[in-house]
Amino acid sequence: MKIFPVLLIAIPLGAAFLVPICFKIWRRLAEIITGLAVAAVLALSVYLALFLPAGQPLVYLFGNWPIPIGIMFVVDKLSAFMLVVVAILVFLSYVYATKYMDHFTGPGKFYTLYLLMLVGMLGVVMTGDLFNMFVFMEIAAIASYALVAFGTEPEELEAGFKYMVMGEIASLMILLAIAFIYAGTGTLNLADLSQAFAVMDKTPGFYFVLVLLVFGFSLKAALAPFISWLPDAHPAAPAPVSALLSGVLVKVLGIYALARVIFNVYGFSRASDPLVLNVFVILGLASIVIGGLLALRQKDYKRLLADSTLSQVGYIVLALGIGNEFALIGALAHILSHALGKGLLFLTAGAVEYRVGERDLTKFSGGLGKQMPWTSLSYNLGALSVAGMPPFLGFFSKLFIILGAVQAGMIIPAVVAGLFAVVTLGYLLKITNKVFWGKEGVKGIKEAPFVMVLAMVCLVALLLGGGVFFFWLKPNLLQPAADVLLQGVKYAEIVFRIGAGG
Repeated sequence: MKIFPVLLIAIPLGAAFLVPICFKIWRRLAEIITGLAVAAVLALSVYLALFLPAGQPLVYLFGNWPIPIGIMFVVDKLSAFMLVVVAILVFLSYVYATKYMDHFTGPGKFYTLYLLMLVGMLGVVMTGDLFNMFVFMEIAAIASYALVAFGTEPEELEAGFKYMVMGEIASLMILLAIAFIYAGTGTLNLADLSQAFAVMDKTPGFYFVLVLLVFGFSLKAALAPFISWLPDAHPAAPAPVSALLSGVLVKVLGIYALARVIFNVYGFSRASDPLVLNVFVILGLASIVIGGLLALRQKDYKRLLADSTLSQVGYIVLALGIGNEFALIGALAHILSHALGKGLLFLTAGAVEYRVGERDLTKFSGGLGKQMPWTSLSYNLGALSVAGMPPFLGFFSKLFIILGAVQAGMIIPAVVAGLFAVVTLGYLLKITNKVFWGKEGVKGIKEAPFVMVLAMVCLVALLLGGGVFFFWLKPNLLQPAADVLLQGVKYAEIVFRIGAGG
């Protein structure tokens, strides 16, 4: 098991270099290599999530150099949870892409970039070093910039450029913070930093660096008010890439990195630092409201889903700001439910566009559900989960966030979270009414190809299964991951105990 973190990077990275060579030999060989790589990542991730003991993270020291000298990977229950979330959506999006990408040129380049984006996300999740987190973040981000502009249409190129500019502003802020941190502490190892920050005076410079990090990660996550790039970038990308951008990329590069630094490195908590966590409550509420209101007035299928992502990411950040056990379990459950649910909705948008060639809701007259019943069913069930309706996983994630707010005495955030669950259902039903429901069908339109339908149906099954078996997921997957955040700087003690000896 100790070698698993290295394999999780080496397998997709090696496949990314093999794909262009294999594509010149036989196109399908490149797809097979990609499929084997993402399947291996999924298998390793599930194994770690299920069998890694709680409180005993897997620490891999490169070159066997001891902490804090060497570079290391750390996989604890939080990391393992995020690995599973990423791996599931990457695998099912790949299955979908094998057919969807037929009408794009350069699929060999697509699969190379796809694997590199996966490598970046996995590295961010597993690294135990702040600078390496930045490096892996850039690998994922640069690959995603190219994938957003993959179609090469003017709209896509503009969205890719805008995304790149905003993403690199965020990266600059994070890199500047890293430089200040290294100048002040002489280390970038997360566990070592945690101990250094614990004894450091809380000067204005200390909080200035924190502001830089929060700014950078918030921009990566498209939190309000840093939202301008996301509604352009996500619709412009091919559907399987849109699913990953919305489902996991903003969460890994933004939310996960922010949570890891705030809770396990700085050690902030509701009891000791309410002002800091209140900032996240405000950012979360602003994102919920602004994203929901933008989605209500949207008339483009994919842009509506992109605006919805702004709102749903707000729920996660709100829960992090609340900071108690219920809220953190809800935050992690919502990371999973939104990854699966919003990934599914973007895949349905791709299926509709694949068959109809249109995503402007004003040009649909309804009835498409008669010709595309599986796509229609997948969309409607996915929408119910994203809106937080029982018995789907999304219901429990929002329920726990609201319970956490009530337990913390935050009645207004609880009311806003509940109210905008209804707003979410309202704007998602707009697509149902405009596209799928109605008496008249669309002549000459067939259901999406089998592999695309298969990926969508699997996501529906996971959302339903996650809801039905939520009280198995909670103690076995969500609670151990939430405990890592609740332990705060004990993360450092555990990592040092396991890895300091080299």
